[in-house]
Amino acid sequence: MTTITEAPLPSQTPTETLVDELLHRFSRLSENGHGPGVTRLAYTPLEREAHAVFTEFMTDLGLTVWTDQAGNTIAELAGRRPGPAIGTGSHLDSVPNAGAYDGIAGVIAAMVAARQLAEQEAFDHPLRFVAFAAEEGARFGQACTGSRLAAGLTESADLDQLHDAAGTSMAEAFRAVGLDPERAGEARWSPDDWAGFVELHIEQGSVLTDANTQIGVVDTISGSTRLHVELRGRASHTGGTPMHLRADALAAAAELITAGETLATDPRHRGTRITVGTIDVEPGSMTTIPGLCRLDVDIRDTDDRRQRETALELIGRAERLAAERGVDIDVQVVADASPAILPLSVQRQLTSAAQEAGCSYRVMPSGASHDTQMISHVCPVGMLFVPSQNHGISHAPEELTHTTDIVRGIDVLIAGLRRLDSAI
Repeated sequence: MTTITEAPLPSQTPTETLVDELLHRFSRLSENGHGPGVTRLAYTPLEREAHAVFTEFMTDLGLTVWTDQAGNTIAELAGRRPGPAIGTGSHLDSVPNAGAYDGIAGVIAAMVAARQLAEQEAFDHPLRFVAFAAEEGARFGQACTGSRLAAGLTESADLDQLHDAAGTSMAEAFRAVGLDPERAGEARWSPDDWAGFVELHIEQGSVLTDANTQIGVVDTISGSTRLHVELRGRASHTGGTPMHLRADALAAAAELITAGETLATDPRHRGTRITVGTIDVEPGSMTTIPGLCRLDVDIRDTDDRRQRETALELIGRAERLAAERGVDIDVQVVADASPAILPLSVQRQLTSAAQEAGCSYRVMPSGASHDTQMISHVCPVGMLFVPSQNHGISHAPEELTHTTDIVRGIDVLIAGLRRLDSAI
């Protein structure tokens, strides 16, 4: 089921029509029977099919296209001289029941930019247009796997340690879609091959829309520490067990969730975000006290030290409340990524590009993680936001960005790539 709510209008420009066509084409690649929105999880045949759409489009433009051992697909447009490339792109996978724009808008921006630039005078630098694999952590818990492998932050050996809810390891998922997990390390990018990278993305918030601003230039990307928590109490009869004799794993989990919310909203944590996104209870019977509860916690912050201190403080609180309730607890760190401060030199080129395109802009942080955060370990990076509608809702079918805003963002992206080509 697609989540595109804007029908193409007769007055649309050719670029707007192309963007809408690509949005519809990608949104149709979704698991059947999974509910509303788009579901296209990492390292599944549907994700590979989306990459095939990208490959076909770029090949038809005459670009050189390849897929690396991480599943990232890269298309190159030759420059006037050999040397390191300037890149742009985003990801094609989604969370369950997602919208049609997260990641996809940035890949479509790369596709449209490639079509326009392939018909114009070449840049000095080669241009690379990238569709990353597995940016979302929804399936395996770790976000940005394709770009982490490209940046050398994840290794082949790590793929056996990451599992989805069905128990499938990421290494097994690689094999199922024709990738060799033993060779995943070959996807690592060399800094000598990359002069810069810029990602266009929807904001996933309402700052730009609320301020009636057309473009966001990102200065900082939040980090994320992800925890898997297991609470083990005693399953027992709800009628036969007095309240003071219980070891209720779900009650302990509820107290942990409340503790996280309290911690994130105290005066010391302005900008901290703590979320419990999944919870699994056993035995799952109305008349049985929960004996086992598993939950996943996502801690995000733009301050590196505060992010890790918050995680440690939350773990400490969880251990104390578990002890008070007579519940055993085990906490595992599933993934950990530091915040990224994006280089001022690239920010300046992007703000100048926005001015050149006649767009209003603001410099702002990103609360979400992005592939650009990982690629910052390889080369200078920048990031552009275009406005999100519907109160900034994202990771849900109601996610919406107007086509005109995406096209405006593409104009700024191309101007920014040109400025980087001249400056680097």
